[in-house]
Amino acid sequence: MGEEGTGGALHLLCLAANSGVPLFCRSSRGGAPARQQLPFSVIGSLNGVHMFGQNLEVHLSSARTEDTTVVWRSFHDSITLIALSSEDGASELRLERLLHVVFGAMVLLVGLEELTNVRNVERLKKELRASYCLIDSFLGHSERIGDLTQCVDCVIPPEGALLQLLDRWWQPLLDPLRACLPLGRRALPAGFPLHTDILGLLLLHLELKRCLFTVEPLADEDPPPEQRRRLLRSFYTLVTATHFPPEPGSVEKAEDGAHHAQLPRACYLVLGPEQPGQGWRLVALQLGPRRLLLLLSPQSPTHGLRSLATHTLHALTPLL
Repeated sequence: MGEEGTGGALHLLCLAANSGVPLFCRSSRGGAPARQQLPFSVIGSLNGVHMFGQNLEVHLSSARTEDTTVVWRSFHDSITLIALSSEDGASELRLERLLHVVFGAMVLLVGLEELTNVRNVERLKKELRASYCLIDSFLGHSERIGDLTQCVDCVIPPEGALLQLLDRWWQPLLDPLRACLPLGRRALPAGFPLHTDILGLLLLHLELKRCLFTVEPLADEDPPPEQRRRLLRSFYTLVTATHFPPEPGSVEKAEDGAHHAQLPRACYLVLGPEQPGQGWRLVALQLGPRRLLLLLSPQSPTHGLRSLATHTLHALTPLL
């Protein structure tokens, strides 16, 4: 399984759907903004093949070459966004969700009316400059995972129950709010019981659209946090795209009920030799509206992965 974002470049193109006029191009390399721009001939070709398919009533959503993944998406028959990624482990799922987030940023800063009724292309180009900083942040490497899961990243404070509806009395809540600050990247309160083999976890509540993500639940061990993030992000993409049913309200099309009945509720992956004490373990489990993904140390036996994941999910259920 490739590690998302370890190399290569990511390009984002925005064009007027009717005319094909480029509105902007943003790029990143290694997670950092880059000045590299695609040649106009490449931009024209990418938009041209998409428009050609539309004229033939063919919906072109993605394509993959030997080293590049391309995803197209049109919004309101007015704006076309194209993402190209040569990063290791790039996936259509990640790029599709990136395009949705980018268009949301454009709506936030420019307005839906301006984007759906383009009267002056040059003026729209100038107005869209205000969104560059926010869009560039989406092209980088995030320490969280909400950009991929499209759920709100959450932390679990020690006295979380006191922070629920906040209707009348703020003063008693100041100390619980301050207690949230030391949580940092761990996201869980100190002393929360987790198995020592757990190096990272992602818990999603698919109905509430919330997620809990941490790659620093216990003391520092190999691999480093950045690699743990890449492993869990790539594993989420894999199980969401190929194993588990689409999340409620997601952009992916739901399959028929007969197919759903055959879909798995748990899976695991070993990176490296599947031998005792070797290879990182990744396990995913779905029960009801909750989906749990764990990154485990090589010492964790494969025959106990589902039991460990089930126990961890039950322990985390009251929190999210």
